Amino acid sequence: MLYCMADRKLSADLLRGHTDTIVLRLLTDGDKYGYEITKLVFDNSDQLYELKEATLYSSLKRLEKDGFITSYWGDESQGGRRKYYSVTALGRDLYHDNKRNWEYAKQIIDRLV
Repeated sequence: MLYCMADRKLSADLLRGHTDTIVLRLLTDGDKYGYEITKLVFDNSDQLYELKEATLYSSLKRLEKDGFITSYWGDESQGGRRKYYSVTALGRDLYHDNKRNWEYAKQIIDRLV
């Protein structure tokens, strides 16, 4: 569950609209598989936000269909066969555009709230 500092539940809807951007951000550091992405989201949020598996895979499918990421199967010698995701140049551009839009929206919200 997601809590703000005052131990109040924060609506996951506030972050859900940014799932694609969060995933793209993590992939800019290198190729990753699904579980690794969810673990990084949880760890990087100081265990305050858990990205649901269905939400993640919907995002990955959408990003791949639109050409923002690609996928490939990893080497089976690493244990179970894993599907890895890699960001494309188009995906990097989308990430930077979304981040700028987020910063702009954050400025406006900070002034209004």
